[in-house]
Amino acid sequence: MDLREELPGDRESVRDLHLRAFGDHGLVVADLVDTLRDTITTADGLSLVAELDRQIVGHIMFTRSLLDAPRQLVEVQVLSPLAVMPEHHRHGIGSALVRHGLRTLAERAVPLVFLEGDPSYYSRFGFEPGADQGFRKPSLRIPDGAFQALRLPEYEPWMTGTLVYAEPFWRHDAVGLRDPSA
Repeated sequence: MDLREELPGDRESVRDLHLRAFGDHGLVVADLVDTLRDTITTADGLSLVAELDRQIVGHIMFTRSLLDAPRQLVEVQVLSPLAVMPEHHRHGIGSALVRHGLRTLAERAVPLVFLEGDPSYYSRFGFEPGADQGFRKPSLRIPDGAFQALRLPEYEPWMTGTLVYAEPFWRHDAVGLRDPSA
C-alpha cells in the first residue's frame, strides 16, 4: 500500500470512495471534500490517499479551522473526513492514513487536531474528549463523546476555548448529527 498526497487526477476516485463509504450520507461528504479541497495549500491542510494495486482505497483530509482562545485565535486542523472502501475495512488503511497525517501535521508545527468521531476508534491515536481538555465544541449537535482533540508538540497550555469550524462545514450542513424526525 502506498500513502501519498492527493493529486488532481484523483478527484473522481476520491469522490467515488466517499459516495461508497458513507452510504446515505455519501453525497454530503463527497460535496464537502470537493469544497474543502480548494482550501488546502502546500503549507496548510492535507489530503492523503491510500493506493493499493493502483486503486485508491482510502482518503483522509485535514483542513484549517480556528480555536477561539482567550489570548488569540489559534490555527488548528480538523480531521474530516476519513474513508476506506468498505471491502478494505479492517486492513489498517484508515490507521495508516491517520498516523501519516498526524506525523506530517506535527512536523508542520500544528498545535491541535480536532474531529467528530468514534472515541473507541480514534483513542488509539491519542485523541481524547475535547471537553476534558478545556475545549468547547462548535455545535450542540455534536455528541460530547464524539468531539475529540489531540494535542501535538506545538500545543501550549493557554490554547483553550471554542473550536470554530471553517465555513464549508456549515455550508454543507456537515456539523454534528441531524435528527431526521425534527
